[in-house]
Amino acid sequence: MLRQTFHTFGQKLVHRPTLGEPVAEDDPERRLSTLDLVTLGVGRTLGVGVYVLACEVVSNQAGPSFVICVLIAGLSSMLAALCYAEITARVPHSGSAYLYSHVTIGELWAFITGWNLILSLVANAVIYFQVLFLVFESLRVTLQEFILQHVSHYLREDHISFIFMFALWFFMDFLYDSTSPLAKVVMLVKILVLSFVIITGFIKGDLHNWKLTEEDYVKAGLNDTSSLGPLGSGGFVPFGFEGILRGAATCFYAFIGFEEIVTRVEEAQKPQRSIPRSIVISLFILFVLYFGVSLALTLMVPYYQLQPGSTLPEAFLFIGWAPAYYILVFGFFCSFLGSIFGRIFPIYQLLHEMAEDGLLFPVIAWILTRNIIIRMSLFIFMIIAVIMTFFFGITDVVDLMFIGSLISYSMVAICVLIIRYQPEMQNDENETEVQDENGPAAGRLTLQGLLFPGSPTPTPLSGRVIYVCSLLLVMLLILLCLVLAQWPVLLSGDPVWISVVVLLLVLITGVTGVIWRQPQSSSSLHSKVSALPLLPVLSIFMNVYLMMQVSAATWIVFGVWILIGFAIYFSYGFRYSLISNRT
Repeated sequence: MLRQTFHTFGQKLVHRPTLGEPVAEDDPERRLSTLDLVTLGVGRTLGVGVYVLACEVVSNQAGPSFVICVLIAGLSSMLAALCYAEITARVPHSGSAYLYSHVTIGELWAFITGWNLILSLVANAVIYFQVLFLVFESLRVTLQEFILQHVSHYLREDHISFIFMFALWFFMDFLYDSTSPLAKVVMLVKILVLSFVIITGFIKGDLHNWKLTEEDYVKAGLNDTSSLGPLGSGGFVPFGFEGILRGAATCFYAFIGFEEIVTRVEEAQKPQRSIPRSIVISLFILFVLYFGVSLALTLMVPYYQLQPGSTLPEAFLFIGWAPAYYILVFGFFCSFLGSIFGRIFPIYQLLHEMAEDGLLFPVIAWILTRNIIIRMSLFIFMIIAVIMTFFFGITDVVDLMFIGSLISYSMVAICVLIIRYQPEMQNDENETEVQDENGPAAGRLTLQGLLFPGSPTPTPLSGRVIYVCSLLLVMLLILLCLVLAQWPVLLSGDPVWISVVVLLLVLITGVTGVIWRQPQSSSSLHSKVSALPLLPVLSIFMNVYLMMQVSAATWIVFGVWILIGFAIYFSYGFRYSLISNRT
């Protein structure tokens, strides 16, 4: 009886829904080309990371090794993008990591993914409003210098600021569409402005800024009346390997946003081709721009002259190029063009989807159908952003978003790892039929069958092996990252810690080998992750290890969020989810 109860409990946790037929290829709703999707991906991603966080990372986290931070973050993002490309080809429905984990792994993991995505999206909206205030302030100062002196007899300074902010709000919320021709022009302007930064950096750059010493620091302190940032140890890596890892974790935020493309799968023309291409092209554009800016910034300005909280335009004031400052302020402004509501709508969409699935309270779905409540929430988010500004720095909020996003990216990598090795099924009835056809033989597992499966195609048994091995692999990777986070102890040559690392590596290699030996699905797709299972495993490892660089205080806040989520799920969602009740 007890065994049956636990079996039923486990089945409800991992039960998966069945999706309907995707939108037909020739449906008139499919109007987005690859260029439209690239515009969407670049437009939603290119902004805060490069204009605000670049100086933050250079000044007190990485120094000139900011270049390496961008490389690490770019590689991790590309691995996640490849996993997204395959999962959208196998599950051709508009959605998010929540949908993909729901149909691949099960209900509990979908709730965890969705709950963390909510945290990530809310943090993103708060960051957006916080930085929007910086944009308004920069533009207000610029407008005062160029306009106020000509209209001061008619309008006061606060009148100009109010009129300008109201006009900008109206433009962003009502006149701007993220895939319109205007959006393409804005994207081109943003690329040209950052290209200007890159070219200027190489013109004004000095390789000596990559090998600064204490003597340079003392001279800068004598010649500069403003306070200088920390020197660290000087050179190319002034804050050590730990600084590179911390900087890479912060830089990863600059690549978050490309997944917006997968929310338009059902609107894309030829999605099997256009979605993977647009994801890869978007990330390539972003990486080239970020890498170029990292080179330019670190060559152009000594890292200790940049202050935490400085924006990228302010870097040009250090080299005496005031006109360039105004060009970058304009680019800063363009980076935030777009609907403010578009930053919050994904939160509503995800909350509504989870409430419709019965994982959250149904009253949430009812509330989110009232437009006046949705519009009022814009002001609520602005108030939250102002309040959080007093309690959290922007990097603290970035860390919260970073954790939520990396967990969702890791879930997508796990989904790819699992779904590639599953038998072809359309619904639960088919699954039952397959299991019945295989009979008792399908339930027997031997060591020889584990390493040398007899079937060239996936079976229910091999699919279950993949589920278990994937869960075990993720646990081992988390343990490995926890141990590697103590890398100073490892470098000291402690035999105990080194033995633990070697043991974990052996176990990870063994489990990965078992997964590799299982038969894969032979479905023909335009986009597949190569070198399976190595690339998804590497993606999960990099994501988890980067999460280890987040501060303990951020993990405490995140832990409280997770506990609240589990309380909601096990008190309500577990009993009332539509999928479980249908079963």
